[in-house]
Amino acid sequence: QVQLVESGGGLVQAGGSLRLSCAASGRTFSRYVMAWFRQAPGKEREFVAAISWNGGNTRYVDSVQGRFTISRDNAKNTVDLQMNSLKPEDTAVYYCSAVQGFSLNYYYTPRDMDYWGKGTLVTVSS
Repeated sequence: QVQLVESGGGLVQAGGSLRLSCAASGRTFSRYVMAWFRQAPGKEREFVAAISWNGGNTRYVDSVQGRFTISRDNAKNTVDLQMNSLKPEDTAVYYCSAVQGFSLNYYYTPRDMDYWGKGTLVTVSS
């Protein structure tokens, strides 16, 4: 069982930056692929980024490639999402998620994930 708690959301102007953090419970954090998803009002939850169990590989959706960076610290049981050059279309609730495994897919759907946090709201004003 893994419990996930996100933090770091807020209001930022377009072009600004935010850093989201996800704290995970449990002693087996390193066995999980960690991912961030987001859900904008009226839209489906979408994949944003994922990181392999040891942080050696990452994946991003095209719309955030080059602007967002996912990282993890297995000693602290945390996974972060650094978001730069934010755009109004990045406005959404951002969710941290986990799925057990040592391989990293190129893309994840919500149904692929085993555990979810409750989300943190990011609002980007124009």
